[in-house]
Amino acid sequence: MHLTELLGIRYALIQAPMAGVQDSALAIAVSNAGALGSLPCAMLSPAQIRSELTAIRSGTDKPYNVNFFCHTPPQVSTQREAQWQEALMPYYREFDIDPAGITAGSQRQPFSAELADLLEEFKPPVVSFHFGLPTPQLLARVKAWGTKVLSSATTLEEAVWLEAHGADAIVAQGLEAGGHRGIFLSDDLSTQVGTMALLPQLAARVRVPVIAAGGIADVRGVKAAMALGAAGVQVGTSYLLAHEARTSAVHRAALKSDEAVHTALTNIFTGRPARGIVNRVMRELGNISAHAPAFPLAGGAIAPLRAYAEARQSGAFSPLWAGQNTSGCVEKSAAEITAELVSALPA
Repeated sequence: MHLTELLGIRYALIQAPMAGVQDSALAIAVSNAGALGSLPCAMLSPAQIRSELTAIRSGTDKPYNVNFFCHTPPQVSTQREAQWQEALMPYYREFDIDPAGITAGSQRQPFSAELADLLEEFKPPVVSFHFGLPTPQLLARVKAWGTKVLSSATTLEEAVWLEAHGADAIVAQGLEAGGHRGIFLSDDLSTQVGTMALLPQLAARVRVPVIAAGGIADVRGVKAAMALGAAGVQVGTSYLLAHEARTSAVHRAALKSDEAVHTALTNIFTGRPARGIVNRVMRELGNISAHAPAFPLAGGAIAPLRAYAEARQSGAFSPLWAGQNTSGCVEKSAAEITAELVSALPA
């Protein structure tokens, strides 16, 4: 089955869900343009999710995607938190911040029975997951609504696992992709490969549609992915400067600067590897820190530093998520960006 038929969309393009830089406005605009708009929900409260889904249902009659994480929340380690704050202590002193009241960050919540109860009211056409899939019971509930399920694979092993456990289509997340790596069967970052190496491996092995993600920023990237066996493409970074995106001023400035060409995987903002534009804290602490608490707890201790810097128009302590290819970042409407990307796709 073609991806367009599976998802009920005109074009085989998915706007990547990007927590922290978008809300329903971007998803609505992309869906109305004939592709699949996405709403990231991992950082939203149930009340916020309800509000955003209500807005989507009012703003479009086209299919849309809602995205959740599937991580297991870790136990807070007092020792690890103390080590992390000690690593950040020079910055607390520099900015005259008292770390005494800082608590472990836990903004990102995994998919749960409570969230399934909420979603059942809306029965979204598509639900996507990051870091694997939810429990078989929760997945069965979602699929019982007629909802199609997507999830990200960063290796062939993960793709085979996802197909065997019920994914209707698989996002092949190449190493170039911005934001959090979807890696879930291993912590070994040496297993991570580029999109154009990963994609044909998956397309040759699994029977469900494979969606290419990572480094695709324009028509040429779309054509290359389709030539290597993709059933469709997922694009995120090229939407970061869209009029409908909620990307912060410091993030937008970084994307438009020369710094945008240098991105790296880092765990210091959340505790899990994610790709962003290299900034001061990444350079000085190292992109991957052994002191960072487990995902998503690392964010708590760095949050006051981020707030201090951003108040002074600096992204030196902010997670400036972006893929390796920022050449497609343009200040246009989401409809215009979508129209350019899908010009290489059959309707």
